[in-house]
Amino acid sequence: MASDEAMGATGVGHPHASPHAAERSGSRMEASLYAISSRKLGMWLFLVSDAITFAALLVAYSYLRVASENWPRPFRFSPSIVNATIMTFVLVTSSVTMVLAVRAAKEGRRRGAAGWLLATMLGGVVFAALHLREWLTLIHEGVRLFQNPWGTPLFGAAFFSLTGLHIAHVCAGVIYLGAVAIGAGRGRVSADAVEISGLYWCFVDLVWMFIFPLVYLMSARMG
Repeated sequence: MASDEAMGATGVGHPHASPHAAERSGSRMEASLYAISSRKLGMWLFLVSDAITFAALLVAYSYLRVASENWPRPFRFSPSIVNATIMTFVLVTSSVTMVLAVRAAKEGRRRGAAGWLLATMLGGVVFAALHLREWLTLIHEGVRLFQNPWGTPLFGAAFFSLTGLHIAHVCAGVIYLGAVAIGAGRGRVSADAVEISGLYWCFVDLVWMFIFPLVYLMSARMG
């Protein structure tokens, strides 16, 4: 008897359960389905497709490196590895400032959010400048798409394709964050929009965490 009363109270298994209980259950299910905004879902889908692209390039680079007996090791500890390490530090720091921007936006601090977004943009600009410096150094040493002074001719094509796609994402991210920063400062974008831009920027940072050891550290020149 007690069990019947409990079932009736919860509306489960009772032949005369209220239809409102089913409606509330359906409403909760719909709310869970729409918990992620369409913009955030779109960004996640874009990042998944982009991750597949980068994964394909990383696998291709790894295959070429393993299959080539005389894969070049052009990166000296100084300045190349030091420069790449500084680039990594700058990019990781910019992710920290991005997190602070999202936090400020969620707390309703518009100027704080805009300021941290500008700091993140500065990190991206510094990263791109250091990367361009690395490119110019390699080009000066004779690296081209299909030739270099040290070994396998495809090194240049593999290196410039992988790092070039990444730096293009960084530059696009700087422009994207600039637009969000302007909107945040004027109160025209929501905290959700700032968070979505943070997803993109942290993805760019994550990709570099794979490129740095694979391209630079594993091709460091000994001696």
